Amino acid sequence: MRLRILLGSLLLIVGLVLYALAVMVVAARLLPDQVAIELAFYALAGIAWIFPAARLTRWMQQAGPFRPPAQD
Repeated sequence: MRLRILLGSLLLIVGLVLYALAVMVVAARLLPDQVAIELAFYALAGIAWIFPAARLTRWMQQAGPFRPPAQD
């Protein structure tokens, strides 16, 4: 169960970094040089990552609570 939390955390960090890089590339190549359009794009892109991150977090929380091994 702890492995699920570890993998989910790593996936969340790597995914967020890749998402941020992809957003920057899209903005640099496709957006015109207008502050209002860039502001709207980055606001939407900043909110859009929350949905997959929330789904991943819910998946990570399905792991049972940590129980240390019983000592004999």
